[in-house]
Amino acid sequence: MSAAASQGLRTPGDGSVRIRNLTKTYHNEFGHAMTTAVKGIDLEIQDGEFMVLVGPSGCGKSTTLRMIAGLEQISGGTIEIGGKVVNQLEPKDRGIAMVFQNYALYPHMTVFDNLAFGLKLAGVNKEEIRATVGRVAATLGLETLLDRKPQALSGGQRQRVALGRAIVRNPKVFLFDEPLSNLDAKMRVQMRAEISRLHTQLKTTMIYVTHDQGEAMTLGDRICVMRDGVIMQVADPLTLYRQPQNLFVAGFIGSPPMNLMAGKIQRRDGKTMFVQNDEGLSFTLSTSAAQLTSRYIEKDLVLGIRPEHVKATTDSPNTIPFTIEVAEQMGAESILYLKSGPSTLIARVFGENLYKSGDNFPADINLDSAHWFDPQSERVINETPLTLTDNP
Repeated sequence: MSAAASQGLRTPGDGSVRIRNLTKTYHNEFGHAMTTAVKGIDLEIQDGEFMVLVGPSGCGKSTTLRMIAGLEQISGGTIEIGGKVVNQLEPKDRGIAMVFQNYALYPHMTVFDNLAFGLKLAGVNKEEIRATVGRVAATLGLETLLDRKPQALSGGQRQRVALGRAIVRNPKVFLFDEPLSNLDAKMRVQMRAEISRLHTQLKTTMIYVTHDQGEAMTLGDRICVMRDGVIMQVADPLTLYRQPQNLFVAGFIGSPPMNLMAGKIQRRDGKTMFVQNDEGLSFTLSTSAAQLTSRYIEKDLVLGIRPEHVKATTDSPNTIPFTIEVAEQMGAESILYLKSGPSTLIARVFGENLYKSGDNFPADINLDSAHWFDPQSERVINETPLTLTDNP
């Protein structure tokens, strides 16, 4: 073990990960391709960055992580760690450490022995092992638990031991495969804060897989949103929320989700209107919204509006009378599920007001904060028309 590793340090600039045209195809017993789980993705992760891979079940995020780790053989493309292609390297030679969903602790070993196991295999001397384990245990608040076995620990304590076992290896890259999914809601929040604190302290590259978009938003420096083996968008959390590049990201990121309404842009009595399909709602567009959607007159369009941009007011020409179907009181805010004829809308209303099912709610949508999507390409409509060669 190097001197840097023995001091809990790492060599700067060695934890970048570059993925080029990465593909994973599964075959049946006769060698025929059955399904392609990852479809030629490109992704660059900077040294020291916290990257989250997020998406629904089956999107390819865990398969991508396992290919980076060397636990899955790649079907095509390249993976570089620290500027070195690792396609043919064994997992132990890639400079990575992985934290799994099921902790993967040795039940017959104490916490100390679980933490020290990898160092013993590497031939590190006893004094150095004791110093390294002690330092990591102090970092994770495990000093009083070193003599216990895993069955005597809570779920959160076991997860901290699993983190510690990865940390003692001083890896270039930490890989997390849905590590918090077995914990209760309160413990997940605490462990998210713990992992964020560790990233700030260690400054090591971390790649984290989750299906929980809320977890992704709170942890990641950047987030890679995946669907059906394809990357839909890579950006920081605020950009993903404010500037989704397609319908999938718009609907996936945000809780409660963005309101999405299909309709047409029409001109009526000198005004530009958005008219929802199926005799739903209609809104008069502002000058800026009318200019943005001008090439979609009498064409299909999808309007996206965040719940916080739905306001209660009677002073707007676009005010529509809704009825509250469900009111979720959250304290400082309320989530309201609204209905007007066949149309539904979700509103996030700030302030400690008591709303009840059946109450009237005159709703106005802030169309200057709206997002517009082409239903054919599912791409966002920008100031400049998008082409097929634009990146998502």
